[in-house]
Amino acid sequence: MPREGRPDTQPCVEGGKDPATCDLQWLRRAGQGDRAAFERLYLHHYDRLARFVARHTARRDLVDEIVNETMWVVWRDANQFRGEAKVATWIFGIAYRCLMKTLRDRPGVPESTTAQAEGTSDDAEQVELSDWVRRGLLALPTEQRMTLELAYYLGQSCEEIAAIMDVAVGTVKARLFHARLRLRNTLPALGGEDSPHAHAARG
Repeated sequence: MPREGRPDTQPCVEGGKDPATCDLQWLRRAGQGDRAAFERLYLHHYDRLARFVARHTARRDLVDEIVNETMWVVWRDANQFRGEAKVATWIFGIAYRCLMKTLRDRPGVPESTTAQAEGTSDDAEQVELSDWVRRGLLALPTEQRMTLELAYYLGQSCEEIAAIMDVAVGTVKARLFHARLRLRNTLPALGGEDSPHAHAARG
């Protein structure tokens, strides 16, 4: 069963098996009621799910709520997985739907203020650049921003994003194209016409 808070991470690989194989075995066992297998699946995916959700809400309690709701659905529907995509892709599809439902049902939820490069830096220029990119991302329509973040921050392929968002691959490519175009047109103004970031965006 899902649990509250951030768990300690745990390696996926069992006996040299690749993560996708581990995911499938854990999910199959969870579908038979194996709570230990589900716990390992939960631990394996918690961090990436939390990072994805945290890029769309500044409320830590909602991040945990959405991740736990996601993994509750995984536990409940484990037997319904048909193997048409990777287990990780299936789980992210559930997380995407839970996140979108939360954003629809709670329109006052504050946007994340940390939509920046992974990790932290004390370098003033890096902080400025991250904030500049964050403001550009927040100016995008939600679907375009999520598509960009799934692609560039989580490394999902166009095919995986299409499965997660339940759209055609062509729609994913169109969203990426329009998001990049919009950023190219928006970022110079956000950075100031004379800033080095603005020149980089135009270059």
